[in-house]
Amino acid sequence: MSGLLDGYDALLLDLDGTVLRGSETVPQAPDVVNELRQAGCAVQFVTNNASRSPDDIAEHLTGLGLPTAGAQVVTSAQAAVALLASQLAADAAVLVVGADALAAEVRSAGLRPVTAASDDPVAVVQGHSPDTEWARLAEACLVIRGGAMWVACNVDRTLPTERGLLPGNGAMVAALQVATDREPTVAGKPERALLDTAMERVGARRPLVVGDRLDTDIAGARAAELDSLLVLSGVADAAALLAAPPEHRPSHLGADLRVLRESVGNARIQTRPGWRVEVADGRLLLHSEGTPGDPLDALRTLCAVWWIEHRGTVNVCACDDTAAAALDRVGLGEARRPAR
Repeated sequence: MSGLLDGYDALLLDLDGTVLRGSETVPQAPDVVNELRQAGCAVQFVTNNASRSPDDIAEHLTGLGLPTAGAQVVTSAQAAVALLASQLAADAAVLVVGADALAAEVRSAGLRPVTAASDDPVAVVQGHSPDTEWARLAEACLVIRGGAMWVACNVDRTLPTERGLLPGNGAMVAALQVATDREPTVAGKPERALLDTAMERVGARRPLVVGDRLDTDIAGARAAELDSLLVLSGVADAAALLAAPPEHRPSHLGADLRVLRESVGNARIQTRPGWRVEVADGRLLLHSEGTPGDPLDALRTLCAVWWIEHRGTVNVCACDDTAAAALDRVGLGEARRPAR
């Protein structure tokens, strides 16, 4: 298996929206990852989700046909607790807003997890948990307002699941931001600590970062000066990609992990054969030429042309039936034919 292995010595894979959707897998994701491993590619999972321990995540992946050890998973909970441990005294009380796995990480770092303001915590750490209640947010609000250190494992506003997008940790963080007029220190992606840790574990010098979110996965890769592959199997869509600011722009694009079976040239965001794009009157005009292939090549070409000198949202117009069909396939189906 060649494909995107060419030139890269490891893959740093996001989980939610990239490999997983809740308790299910993205179609063929385990098969692709297993094939990559068999071809000799080092794979490390890097997740902003702090609701489960690395060992629990590894067990879940193994049960889904993707054999994984805990050491092959890096979580934002680990990064958040490492940050706390570097600034707090041993046995310092930390109010935990999150799952038991986050509390366990706090305890393993020699800190003391607590649940109430009356326990005199000197810090608050906040990670995703489906069981977070108003009462715990209220305790955290009091502690943060009292001047305590506040670390958020991540600020992902949504969480991709088999049911669709649901509130992520960022939604709960936003509630406390409004209630406290404070901003947390963010430990997970887009900060580069998780990616640095993952690179160190596999000894990678030129990994490819793969994820479904522009503002975390791709922004984190850009911050770490690494190439990245955006997959459209989770949060990001074609319109968001096209409008992405420079710091959120990936180097490669695929529908899902199956793109890793292809060549690196085919996935890179650049002008592609079979498509021609014009910028006219603030619009992008898409033309098909010759024998167009993958509709994602149309999106790659649109991004390559628009990103040269522009940023932000833009109207896309199909100039022929083939172009219109391609735009519909990539989720830009509302594009109109240009007026003649």
